[in-house]
Amino acid sequence: MSDVAKQQKQLVIDEIKAKLDGAQSAILVDYMGITVEQADKMRKALREADVDYTVYKNTLVKRAIEGTDFESLKDHLAGPSAIAISKTDATAPARTLNGLIKEIPAVEFKAGVVEGAFYDKTGIETIANIPSRDELIAKFMGSIQSPVSAFVRTLQAVADAKTE
Repeated sequence: MSDVAKQQKQLVIDEIKAKLDGAQSAILVDYMGITVEQADKMRKALREADVDYTVYKNTLVKRAIEGTDFESLKDHLAGPSAIAISKTDATAPARTLNGLIKEIPAVEFKAGVVEGAFYDKTGIETIANIPSRDELIAKFMGSIQSPVSAFVRTLQAVADAKTE
């Protein structure tokens, strides 16, 4: 192998390492059988969720993840594999891909690492159904707002009754 080819491969390995450095999660998917249009739709949705989605050679990913929190993914790097990485929201790749998988059944979860823990396909599917942080906050705020609203209406009713 020429020195140029080795350098190019090392550049890709360094790129993968940089993407994984500080990442909260990395999810592997099998994308075999999707159309270019579906791939573009997937990339767009993932980009909007601040998720990096890239297809790399499995051998280069295996080299890049050696000695990292993501090394447990190496056994699942067979056949067509794409990797979705998020540095900002640990569940965003799984959630976003899950929504897309419903529309594009050819895409399938393989495995993933979320916040340092390895999950197989079933585990990633479970994580994919966890609401986002913003959704959880909104639900929490709604649950505490309801009793407060009822209390305020009660106080207003008492105040209105005293003024009559």
